Amino acid sequence: MNKKTLTAYAELLVKKGVNLQKGEMLVISAPVNSSDLVVEAVKAAYKAGARNVEVKWSDERITKLGLKYRSKKQLAIVPRWMVDQSEYYIENKVAYLVIISDDPEAFKSINPEKTAILRRATGKALKNFRDHTGSNKKRWSLAAYPNKKWAKKMFPDLSSDKAVRKLWEYVGKTVRLDREDPVAAWEEHQRNIERRVKILNGANIKYFRYKSKNGTDFTVGMPKGYLFAGGAEEGAWDKIPFTANMPTEEVFSCPDRNTAEGTLVSSMPLCRNGQIIKNFRLTFSKGRIVGFDAEEGYENLKSIIETDEGSHYLGEIALVGYNSPIRAIGTLFYETLFDENASCH
Repeated sequence: MNKKTLTAYAELLVKKGVNLQKGEMLVISAPVNSSDLVVEAVKAAYKAGARNVEVKWSDERITKLGLKYRSKKQLAIVPRWMVDQSEYYIENKVAYLVIISDDPEAFKSINPEKTAILRRATGKALKNFRDHTGSNKKRWSLAAYPNKKWAKKMFPDLSSDKAVRKLWEYVGKTVRLDREDPVAAWEEHQRNIERRVKILNGANIKYFRYKSKNGTDFTVGMPKGYLFAGGAEEGAWDKIPFTANMPTEEVFSCPDRNTAEGTLVSSMPLCRNGQIIKNFRLTFSKGRIVGFDAEEGYENLKSIIETDEGSHYLGEIALVGYNSPIRAIGTLFYETLFDENASCH
């Protein structure tokens, strides 16, 4: 990708993603293949007045080797330094930028039980850090960087180079890099989402019903005093706006989880933990998932649902407009960050 686009992307992530403030510390978690974007993000952060920028590098190939050769018992052990590091980030109120560049099938050959063990162990050990993230006690943002394997999964008939260029084109459209002023375009987009949020919050909605020709027939109630959100969020401790997901098209809320009834059938595949889950079905009764199936990726789906008791319930509903550029592109991204912004869920 050309330097001009990388610079514009990096500035967008720093200014509208984490909305870095002068004197703050920025932590960037990123795969090694995204180094050219990371360099531009570090530069943008220092220009914005960062007191320090720390980069945490990762590589799916190394993660895969660990999953392949380590025992289940070993995977359940999280090093103390990881916990200490996360507590340091909390204490210093860092801004946190995560760049993902996943191969949709990186862990296809790995036993889903082992990925589930690692996920549960990490989640438990870093619970305090993740709770801070989930409650917006730090400003954070998630963005994507195209790579050859991801691009070839999307565009198998193109050469690797052409596929990557095509994926960059699509990613650029979703975050408004194709506009003359991406930052101004993103601000306009956020205002449009905020208008939808205001309408929904004043609508006194009792329940939502989802019905589709694919077999979906599902209802879920909304609690009194529900609140929809979307676009820019606010840091809990500083009230400074930030954008958690780049891109984002949805407005979302927490339903009354105990009211979910009926069946949800997927309209597109789900890529989780480096594995693809296709044509899956979830059945709810009194809010809880009581049955599930998948044409492909059943064991992965099972490991997600059976993570704990809470994972048997809905945590979010989201509405996506027909004018979503991701919906208009009409191509499966094999990445939840994009695919969840293509349709209501």
